[in-house]
Amino acid sequence: MTTLSLTKHHGLGNDFLVLLDLDGARPVDAALARALCDRHRGVGADGILRVTAGTDGADVTMQLRNADGSLAEMSGNGIRCLAQAVLDAGVLAGPNLTVATSAGVRHLTVRPGDVDGVLHVSVDMGPAKVGPDQPQPTDDRGVRPVDMGNPHLVVRGPSFTTEDVLGMGAHLQTLYAGGVNVEFVTVGPGLDELTMRVWERGVGETQACGTGACAAAAAVHEWGLVGTRVVVHQPGGDAEVELRPDGVVLTGPAQRVARIEVDAAIGGGP
Repeated sequence: MTTLSLTKHHGLGNDFLVLLDLDGARPVDAALARALCDRHRGVGADGILRVTAGTDGADVTMQLRNADGSLAEMSGNGIRCLAQAVLDAGVLAGPNLTVATSAGVRHLTVRPGDVDGVLHVSVDMGPAKVGPDQPQPTDDRGVRPVDMGNPHLVVRGPSFTTEDVLGMGAHLQTLYAGGVNVEFVTVGPGLDELTMRVWERGVGETQACGTGACAAAAAVHEWGLVGTRVVVHQPGGDAEVELRPDGVVLTGPAQRVARIEVDAAIGGGP
């Protein structure tokens, strides 16, 4: 029986499977990604990260497929999980590493967590390109597009229900070619803090989103409601975002969950 050796990790509940494929022998197509990420008939995850040899001067290269099999440019939580996987496997020693992504090369710094199996990772996420404010009927609401190397729409309001997140998230996918990640953001509860829920394209609502936390902080900063160091509270936990003149830095945990061997035929492979 041919098997795939994977590891599973999560960043604030946003979970990923990682396949180390440094010799490039095992591509991951859409069907395999869907099969592996299926939470009932597969292993279950929000996405799968394939790690190949470095390109563009980076140590390694990341390919990300969402749970629906679609390709994604970048994931702030996923890239932290990737860092843990390559350090665990001895591919790199750390604490610094570079990862080539479809959104560009990202620089990471890793430090040990407080408990075994957890690392804290800071990622240079590149610039946040904040689009124009969209007119809204009241001052306590706002909408801005943000480009983090992948597309985001930050929706600010006094509160959001599950019905808002699921309904608006699904609807907005139909309005943007290729879909869009949607952050539903409330300012607070404390100074320089945000509370966020997120609909990720290709997945649905997730426990957390790293690029989304960066997009939310950048957009709300443009509205003048937070400073340059922002804590973003999400259902899966808190992320720290620093808005620098030369780009955005995201800091958060990565936790190892399991080492897994999967029958490769799950995705119709050999």
